[in-house]
Amino acid sequence: MEFIFSLTVLLLVVLLLARSPRSNARETYRLAEIERRLQVVMDHLGVVDDRPEPPGVREHLVRGDKINAIRAYREATGADLLTAKEAVEAMQGAR
Repeated sequence: MEFIFSLTVLLLVVLLLARSPRSNARETYRLAEIERRLQVVMDHLGVVDDRPEPPGVREHLVRGDKINAIRAYREATGADLLTAKEAVEAMQGAR
């Protein structure tokens, strides 16, 4: 009886560990795809997102410190590196 219980617990742990990374990667991909599609729609409609910039980003850009501007953007928004880089470059171009 104890052996069956231990085996069941071990099997559950293995299944949970095996499923977690795939699930996270799939969710990350789906979220990125949704964001991409939203951006396509916004571009098509001519919608401009004029929300305020995250704190510290503009100050780094004024000093010419693009890397720290990207870092500040990521810390403030939780964005991935590519999204933060594109956003900071867009802010640079809007100067």
